[in-house]
Formats: sequence, C-alpha cells, structure tokens
Amino acid sequence: MKLYRFLTGPDDASFCHRVTDALNKGWELHGDPQYSYDHKKQAMLCGQAVVKTVDGKDYTPDLKLSEQ
Repeated sequence: MKLYRFLTGPDDASFCHRVTDALNKGWELHGDPQYSYDHKKQAMLCGQAVVKTVDGKDYTPDLKLSEQ
C-alpha cells in the first residue's frame, strides 16, 4: 500500500526535525515544501508532503500513519 502524510508546523528547527524523522523512518519527500503566513499568529508556517510504500499491509481508515 502507498501512504501519504502532510507534515505541518512553524518555520523553525522543530519542523525540520519532524521531516528528518519521517525521512529516517522510510518516508520520501513528495513535491515541494509549502509556506504560508498566519496573520493571527504573525508567523510563517511550513508544510511538506511525504509518501511511503508499505508491503504486506492493507489500508484502513483507522491506520495511524505516523506509526508506519
């Protein structure tokens, strides 16, 4: 099965660590990173899609993607 996640967070080191953690767990970058300005928080936000292929399992809606 092929899995998809969209990681989001503030434009800081914590976001980079989340993406790095996903990459080290076998996820791959999918597309370009996205940036948006949150006027309420007055901060930049980041997003990055990641995908992963997992053999031998079937997708179910209750699957915890972060644990794959």
